Amino acid sequence: MAREKVVLAYSGGLDTSVAVKWINEKYDMDVITYTCDLGQGRDLEAIRKKALETGAVEAIVEDVRNLFVDIFVWPSLLTGTMYEGKYPLATALGRPLIANQMVEVAKEHGATAVAHGCTGKGNDQVRFDVSFNTLAPELKIIAPVREWKWTRTEELAYAKEHGIEVDATKQSIYSVDQNLWGRSVEAGVLEDPWVAPPEDAYQWTVNPVDAPDKPVDIEIEFDQGRPISLDGEEMDGPDLIAKLNTIGGAHGVGRIDHVENRLVGIKSREIYEAPAAMILHEAHKELEFLTLSRQSLRFKTYVSQTCADIIYDGLWFSTFHQDLMGFVEKNQRWVSGNVRVQVYKGRCTVTGRSSEHSLYSKELATYEEGDEFPHETALGFIKIHGLQQQTQARQQLLKGEPPVRRARIMPPSKNEED
Repeated sequence: MAREKVVLAYSGGLDTSVAVKWINEKYDMDVITYTCDLGQGRDLEAIRKKALETGAVEAIVEDVRNLFVDIFVWPSLLTGTMYEGKYPLATALGRPLIANQMVEVAKEHGATAVAHGCTGKGNDQVRFDVSFNTLAPELKIIAPVREWKWTRTEELAYAKEHGIEVDATKQSIYSVDQNLWGRSVEAGVLEDPWVAPPEDAYQWTVNPVDAPDKPVDIEIEFDQGRPISLDGEEMDGPDLIAKLNTIGGAHGVGRIDHVENRLVGIKSREIYEAPAAMILHEAHKELEFLTLSRQSLRFKTYVSQTCADIIYDGLWFSTFHQDLMGFVEKNQRWVSGNVRVQVYKGRCTVTGRSSEHSLYSKELATYEEGDEFPHETALGFIKIHGLQQQTQARQQLLKGEPPVRRARIMPPSKNEED
């Protein structure tokens, strides 16, 4: 009788390498590893071979960079999602895509389970589990790291005992995840939020102090909110992001130091590098200021914050998220044009923006010749605009404040009753 199969999200690192053998032993299942290229810059063929050598019956590697950008990254950019105003959600955006692809692989190969290498106190376990349960509730979920609760030393000992080659050592201090939209770093000395991040925590960006003394200007063209060209050269999404990562990183742009609120109820200190994401978010936001009305901008701020929480919390496939994205797609139809960004010693600054759909009118804004603003109507506008406040002041505020009764939210204590 053939053994049941499980599809394992496989990175080739310590946890997932050990997981292949552990699942074989603990669950008596054949392991199919799944690795996808999200632009993490690793040798995926070497990872595939390693999975087979470790005991996988099949190792699947897939390039999903364009899918990642078109379906996940660009919609996030259009929405303006920055978790707690700082984190561009690189890792969080990759998880629902990986989960979706793993479900498809499980169906194709007749697997009865899916597995991942997430810990029991991280956000990624939630993102994977919720996505799996949404897309294929019939599949069993196996989370080895969450189950075995080993120390790093115990895990390395297991790997050595079973002849599993891993690059990790007890001295490796950081936990790193990356894709083309950003790189996240945690653990080690970074667990103390008072300690300044050591330079070895960064790989994509130079220290702004050491960045070139001459600023560089970049021109980005957007079509309905989506970036389509750099400096006049049309590019597909992954190439455009990769080039901006290189330019921005060389000028120290994209370093983020964030004490964030994890979904599981704890705070964690994370270091992120996201040059392209920070540049594109800044440019896109400035183009919106040019092309969207005040009401649209302010309502979209609420949508942006809500969608950031949705993505961070692993609810990408919710109908509420789909409903909000319907608004975003409509909202972005006029957000087309060009934005000039200057990068210099860790900063990206928008220095110019233009659009055929611009709501900016020089004839209305100028104080020089050609002014077409109807000044004579200002007095009547001011009177009507302030009417409600003036009525309130006359009837309430100018009469003095009445005493305020303190509202209780708890019943009186026994001492108070006595």
